[in-house]
Amino acid sequence: MNLVYADENGNLFDHPDWIGLGRSGEMIVELMDDELIPLPDGATLVGLPFTRPIGLDRKTGEMAVLPGKTQAVGALLPQGFTRLCLPGYAKSDKTQKLPLFGYSAVIWKDDQFYVAARKSDDPERWNPLNCDRTELELRVDELVAKYPENRLYKHLSNCALGYECLTASNTFLRRWEGAVPVSYSCNAGCFGCISEQPDDSGFPAPQTRMNFKPTAQELVDIMLEHLHHPDAVISFGQGCEGEPSTQVRIIVEAMRRVREQTANGYININTNAGLTDHIRAIVDAGLDLMRVSTISALDDHYNAYYKPRGYNLSNVEKSLRYATEQGVYTSINYLIFPGVTDREEEIEAMIGFAKRTGLRLIQLRNLNIDPESYLELIPQAKGEIYGMKQAIEIFESELPDVVIGSYTHVPPTRRSIVLGAQ
Repeated sequence: MNLVYADENGNLFDHPDWIGLGRSGEMIVELMDDELIPLPDGATLVGLPFTRPIGLDRKTGEMAVLPGKTQAVGALLPQGFTRLCLPGYAKSDKTQKLPLFGYSAVIWKDDQFYVAARKSDDPERWNPLNCDRTELELRVDELVAKYPENRLYKHLSNCALGYECLTASNTFLRRWEGAVPVSYSCNAGCFGCISEQPDDSGFPAPQTRMNFKPTAQELVDIMLEHLHHPDAVISFGQGCEGEPSTQVRIIVEAMRRVREQTANGYININTNAGLTDHIRAIVDAGLDLMRVSTISALDDHYNAYYKPRGYNLSNVEKSLRYATEQGVYTSINYLIFPGVTDREEEIEAMIGFAKRTGLRLIQLRNLNIDPESYLELIPQAKGEIYGMKQAIEIFESELPDVVIGSYTHVPPTRRSIVLGAQ
């Protein structure tokens, strides 16, 4: 398990005299063989700026910072893969913050790169290599020309071609899960928001938030184009926007107009679910799927990260329960972080939350954040830290009726879900 590092010019090397290590929260940890998989297709190796790699010196048996002008290296995983450990590193400049990405530990062995991760879902649909750039450009030009007055298509064209967002790309390719952003405002001030950050946050948002209020007709255009086959999914709520339920009126109007014309596909919302009355109206308009973003089922942790405005975690739970009771296929977008998500108190709280709300799916998502900033923000651990591999196994054991995946799923059948059913 050779340590992987980068030199000052960004060239990658492995060091045969040093063992690569990982990180769990604030702890540097050894990597186990059953935590490692070959570097997946579509993953990207990146240097961590202002860091130094930490490894185990085979000659001395001591853990130390690798000497010389070196930089730690991490892997950015495609959807479908869940990281189990962060890279082992120390910051060379503690005033600097890492860009908002989800870094995974990487080592070199058996003549190839390995990462500390597990496959949580079928990665093929979200493999960036399956998005043909030439075809995408043609489809963008085609739909922008077809709907010259539709500002959403113009906005999404930058998301697809500029940011290489796969959900936006799917909207133009008319496949799988497509995006229909709707909101420029939000009722939360998420610490790790990727579309809007305060000027003094220290890490710029990697995306630009939409800055206009679309019309119901603009939504309808995109929804009808995308919902052309039974398994298509169209989703409100993307990384380039605020909270979609703040625009409840145009969402409800668009949904009703679309469902008057087609029963094809599934309508999904990605939401923080804090505005319970708004969520109820959207559910009642015919919502099929709902994915709720959360980082914890503990109030103090949730509040520290989301900074909710005018709602709390109990509102989120009420929204989920109502949607489940109405037959919506409910899931959570669970932002995970090794050394935090796998704490004893976090695991117990999330299991209780899932059972009370009747969740059908937990989507494990690697939290994009500067680790030091995040760990300073949230409460300290109170119980045992199990490790991400064991934590996921506990979820699978305690929640046998809940799918543990990585992205939006189409429900197996359209049926009502009874809360508390085992």
